[in-house]
Amino acid sequence: MGFFKAKNISSYTDNELISGYKKSGDNSLVGELYKRYSHLVFGVSLKYLKNEDEAKDAVLQIFENLLDDLKKHEINNFKSWLHSVTRNHCLMFLRKQQTLQKRVNEFEAVYQEEESFDTPFAYHEKENKEVMLTKLEEAITMLKDEQRICIELFFLKEKCYNEVAEITGYDLKKVKSYIQNGKRNLANIMSA
Repeated sequence: MGFFKAKNISSYTDNELISGYKKSGDNSLVGELYKRYSHLVFGVSLKYLKNEDEAKDAVLQIFENLLDDLKKHEINNFKSWLHSVTRNHCLMFLRKQQTLQKRVNEFEAVYQEEESFDTPFAYHEKENKEVMLTKLEEAITMLKDEQRICIELFFLKEKCYNEVAEITGYDLKKVKSYIQNGKRNLANIMSA
């Protein structure tokens, strides 16, 4: 460790810092990598997550994970490797969010069905589901085009917000708005 204390650590290359950290376990060496690259990790995270707070959380989580990851991996080009780690972290986060949202949507659908008391007996259940699906299909056709397209892609084709934006060419905020408004309009149509 004396070797690193003898000089200013900011003058060391990424590989020297990583090598020194592997040998010494001195977190200040990873701290130097944080100073150098946290703004880049934030930028990449923001690009994927589209949310500043989530991007800031991602930066902290990624650098916290580095304390273990740097000891496990042989890294030749740290900057490139860190970019891949950041991208993968964000994609995993988005997948978890999508899965969570899907579960919430499924729960809400089941809860609403139970609340309606439309299916008191099991043998009515299949018939009621078919009626509900038919009503839902009809209701979807009554939506504005933008809402209908986004709703179909998001719920029926199970695309995430970003995929819907890519497919439709709509801005991500517009996609979220179309889906929210579409859900609200569907609920109004279905309850009419």
